[in-house]
Amino acid sequence: MPTFDTRSFLLHGLISAVFCCAIALALTVSGQGAWDVQLAYSLGIGIVAWLVIDLGRAWLTRQNSEAWPPGWRGILLIAAGIATGYVAGTAIGTAYSGSTPHPHGPLSGLAITIAAGAGISFFFYSQGKARYLQAHMAQAQRDAAEARLKLLEAQLEPHMLFNTLANLRVLVATDPPRAQAMLDHLIAYLRATLGASRATQHPLADEFERLRDYLELMAVRMGPRLAYQLDLPEGLRAASVPPLLLQPLVENAIRHGLEPQVEGGRITVRAGTRPGPAGMRLVLEVLDTGTGLAAQAPAGDAPGSHFGLAQVRERLATLHGSDFTLDLIAGSAGGTSVTITFPFKSTP
Repeated sequence: MPTFDTRSFLLHGLISAVFCCAIALALTVSGQGAWDVQLAYSLGIGIVAWLVIDLGRAWLTRQNSEAWPPGWRGILLIAAGIATGYVAGTAIGTAYSGSTPHPHGPLSGLAITIAAGAGISFFFYSQGKARYLQAHMAQAQRDAAEARLKLLEAQLEPHMLFNTLANLRVLVATDPPRAQAMLDHLIAYLRATLGASRATQHPLADEFERLRDYLELMAVRMGPRLAYQLDLPEGLRAASVPPLLLQPLVENAIRHGLEPQVEGGRITVRAGTRPGPAGMRLVLEVLDTGTGLAAQAPAGDAPGSHFGLAQVRERLATLHGSDFTLDLIAGSAGGTSVTITFPFKSTP
C-alpha cells in the first residue's frame, strides 16, 4: 500500500500559497482593494481548497499507486475542493476585513476561484502523472533487468552442473572412492545453491562461500594438482554482488589454464577496493598459474571469448550499464588474471 508523500503534500501547499499571493497582488494592482484584505481572501480560499483536494487525493488513491483519482472521482474532488475553498475562504476573508463578502463582487470572486483552482489542480495532476509514469518505467526497467539476471544465472548453473557430472562420470570408472567424495561435495553444493535466495544480489561473503564449495569439488577430481586461496577482507563481506559472478571465471581458469598443465597450478581469488570518480569501486580478481592466454585461445578465437567471460560481461552490463570494467591480462611468467571493477554497494 502506498505511503503518504509528506514532501509532495507540503510542496503543493507552498506552491498554492505562492500562487495565492500572486493573485492577491494582481487584484491589488488592478484596484480591487487593499493588499492585506485581498491576501486574506486569496489565502483563505486557496489553502482550504488545497487541503481538501490534496488530502482527498491521498485518501482516494490509498489502495493503489496512482497519482490522481481516475475518472469522475478526480473531477468531483476538484469541484468539491473549489466549492469548499470558496465558501470557507470567503468567510475567513470577511472575518478578517470586517466588510461585506466579496469586495470585488461575488461572481468575479467565484470565477477567479474556479479558474485558479482548475489551473493549479491541472498543474499538480500533470506533475503527478509524470512522476507516476516515470516510476512505472523505472520499475519496468528494474523488472526486466532482474529477469535478465535470473536468466543468465539459470544458464550458468546447468553449465557448471553438466561439467561437474562429466568429470564425475570419468571418476566413477577410474577412481570410485574419489567419485564418492566428489558426489558428496556436489550434493552439499546443490543443497546450498537451491536453498539460497534467488535474489539478483547477495553479499560477497556468500559468493566466496559458494566459490569455496565449487573449488572443493574440483579439488576432489584434480587432487594435489589444484591449490587455491580465497582472500576476502572483513570489511568487504557485505559488498553486494550478483550470484555466481566469480564461479565462471574460476571455472575458465581451471578448464583452460590449469587442466592442460600436467602439474596443474594455483588459483587466487581476492577482493579489494579502489577510489573512483563517482565513489568507491569494488575490485575482484581471479589469478591462475595456468598455461596463459596464448595457449588457451584456439585458432580464430579471440582471447576471452569463453562462455563464462561472456556471461560475466553481460550480467555486469545489465546491472551497471557501462560503469564497469573487465580486464583479461596475461601474466609475465605465465598464467592469467581477470580483474573486474564496478561501483561498491553494501547489501541491505
